[in-house]
Amino acid sequence: MTTTRQDAWSQDEDLLLAEVVLRYIREGGTQLAAFEEVGRQLSRTAAACGFRWNSYVRKQYKSGIELAKKQRKELKKQPTEMEETTEQTNDVVLEQQQDESVPQSSSLTIQNVINFLEQYETSQRRIEKIMNENEQLNNKVSELEDQIVVLTSEKETLVDNLKVIEDDYKALIEIMERARKMVVLQEDERSKKVKFQMDRNGNLERIEK
Repeated sequence: MTTTRQDAWSQDEDLLLAEVVLRYIREGGTQLAAFEEVGRQLSRTAAACGFRWNSYVRKQYKSGIELAKKQRKELKKQPTEMEETTEQTNDVVLEQQQDESVPQSSSLTIQNVINFLEQYETSQRRIEKIMNENEQLNNKVSELEDQIVVLTSEKETLVDNLKVIEDDYKALIEIMERARKMVVLQEDERSKKVKFQMDRNGNLERIEK
């Protein structure tokens, strides 16, 4: 069973954390996945890695983060598999229509061209809509994962604070119990020092030792 580390972060560990997170940002991955990878390498929890990134390391790599985001956008601009398939299909349709128009020139009419362009435009709009929705969902997922990291860190902090409070409460109870025992012991000692004797009139009087 691997022991989870809780010691201070070194400069090399901060560097590794920054490299992995920037790589995930650049490649379109999530920060949570990056924290998990770093956690496995350093024997730390993903929450600890996320807290270290958000509280300290991220401030040191603002320019690197912006550059990684730009590179990610450039990669997204490249044709996706869906777009390539659509373009190839459209090319095949055009080639077939061109080939068919050779023996029968009357088969390629203006209305056919208009219908094809309308269908092509509709498909392109549908693809763009899907891509936009996909990008929005990816951004939402990244935001939720960041919130999970922050909430997990806050939870660990609250758990640690609760443990400290419980330890302080136990210590207070022990102190009060010792004080109570001391009071009881002192009362017993006082009771042992008291005795009574008969005075001249036959009455009992209390005498302290």
